[in-house]
Order: sequence, then C-alpha cells, then structure tokens
Amino acid sequence: MRILVAEDDPSLAEALMRSLRQAGYAVDCAKNGEEADAALEVNEFDVLILDIGLPKKSGLEVLKRLRARHSKIPVLILTARGGLNDRVAGLDAGADDYLAKPFELAELAARVRALTRRGMAGGSALISHGALTYDQIGRVARVNGEPIELSAREVSLLEILLQRAERLVSKDQLVNHLCEWGEEVSGNAIEVYVHRLRKKLEPGGVRIVNVRGLGYTLEQPARR
Repeated sequence: MRILVAEDDPSLAEALMRSLRQAGYAVDCAKNGEEADAALEVNEFDVLILDIGLPKKSGLEVLKRLRARHSKIPVLILTARGGLNDRVAGLDAGADDYLAKPFELAELAARVRALTRRGMAGGSALISHGALTYDQIGRVARVNGEPIELSAREVSLLEILLQRAERLVSKDQLVNHLCEWGEEVSGNAIEVYVHRLRKKLEPGGVRIVNVRGLGYTLEQPARR
C-alpha cells in the first residue's frame, strides 16, 4: 500500500514517513501544495495524509482539485488543534477523517488502517477469501486458520490483490502501489514477489492467477 504525505514541516514529515515505513507502507512526501497536486495527478496512492496549511497551494485547494477529478482516495487531513473551521472545510471538501496537531504517531497509524479498511472490506477488520483470512489491523494473513509468514512487501502485494479481488491488476499498477519515488523495481522483480506469495498461499488452495499480458488476480473461491 502506498501513501502520500503532504506536509511542509520537515521534522514532522520525516517522523510520519519513518513511522509509516516501519508499519510496512511505501511512502512518498510532498513539501508543498503544488508538489502534492502534481503527484496526485500522475501517481496512484492508497491514502493521502494532507496538511491543510501547505505553502504554494493550500491543502484545501489540493483536496478540492483531487475530488474534482473524481478520485476516491481516502484522505486524512492534518490541522492545528484549534482549527475547527479548517476541519469543517476539509470534511465538506471531501476529506474522510482529520487529526489535530499535535498527535501521537500511534493514533495516526490507527486512522490510516481504518481508512484502508473502508476501501477493502467496508470497514470490517477481517477479510475472507476462500481459505484465506486477512486481519487488516494486525496485517496478519491466515490460510485454513494457520498464520503464514509474509515479508512487508508480500503483505502489501496481498492487500492490493484483496482490494481488487474481482479485477486484474497489471504489473504497472503493482509497481505504482508498492514502490516509492526513486525506487527502481522491474517487472521481473514483481514476478518474484508474486511467485513468493503464491508459494505461501497455494498449499491452502488460494491461487494467484496470471493472465498473460494483462496482470494478476486472486482466483475466486469455489462455491460450496
């Protein structure tokens, strides 16, 4: 899962990126509104963490332009503690949640998990796909009730496939959602990640299907 942090305070931005990367997310950072707007136009992100008080272009303007493009990316806005008007304006403009500064990084991580859950399972913490279950809070996958050991990148790959369980996901889409700016990941590397995840899922009857030239998808579970 890939997150864009739009925050102009270097210390806070670095802390956010470090915390989210430790949680297993790919994270990019924009230091002003113009950079954030440009990044959102050409990249795919799973969550946007948006400071309202950005220079060059306000966070509110970035958010309005994002929603005008009909993007449904979950947005968490960051505001000053007393910024009631900012919070109201942000929510009215299409933000999904807000967090007042200063805040604890643990709370921010929990809110990010909540936003990603809404997109993947309508808010449920547990996703089921045949013999596979995935706990979005603990980011733990189980096959036939037994936990399977996954790397951070394999967890992110599984999340993407579960989020799009009925659709094909191309290699380019996987690169966009798994990798940060400046990170060189080839199509061959994506094949390696898929192969490793497939080996851990298939003993339980969960298959990743490759449609040559189009992409990957989780095979639909057999109906009983």
